[in-house]
Amino acid sequence: MTDASQANASDTADASMAAPVVEGAPEASLEITTEKLAGRARRICAAIAVPCSVEHLWQVLTDYDNLSSFIPNLTLSRRLEATPTGTRLEQIGAQCFLNIQFCARVVLDMVEQFPHRLGFSMVEGDFKSFEGCWTLEPTDNADQAETRLVYELTVCPPRAIPTVLIERHLRRDLAQNLQAIRQHAIALAS
Repeated sequence: MTDASQANASDTADASMAAPVVEGAPEASLEITTEKLAGRARRICAAIAVPCSVEHLWQVLTDYDNLSSFIPNLTLSRRLEATPTGTRLEQIGAQCFLNIQFCARVVLDMVEQFPHRLGFSMVEGDFKSFEGCWTLEPTDNADQAETRLVYELTVCPPRAIPTVLIERHLRRDLAQNLQAIRQHAIALAS
């Protein structure tokens, strides 16, 4: 096992243990990879299986005004306006780094391609760049409806924040967020 894959495995295990658990909704295994790009940019990709239909999970992800009610460290999520291809959305995340509260704000243009792809790109915010997509893929599980939820993010942090710090925290937050989305979708489906 390489150093990077060992770090990925330990980060995934640490992050999934920290995710809140909804009764009756056990945590699922996560796949998380990180790729260094040019300069300070990073690509983070994560995937999780969610035992519900693509359409149901789409409704959870596009309930923009309620995302902060169940996604950890997301303190605000609100729809600003409709765009020709989707929605303009404002989100604020908060986290404590080294006993200092850090908040990051982004305004995203969401490009909705129902029901399989939800792209986003930052139009303003606290990062140099922040863009990616959610992909919803039905699985071949014959026993029940199941969706493989994939999140891809390409991000370049501001110069004031060390890249390794933002990468580590984004990986941990992403693991918690995917578990929370999965658990919320299961709770709503029950």
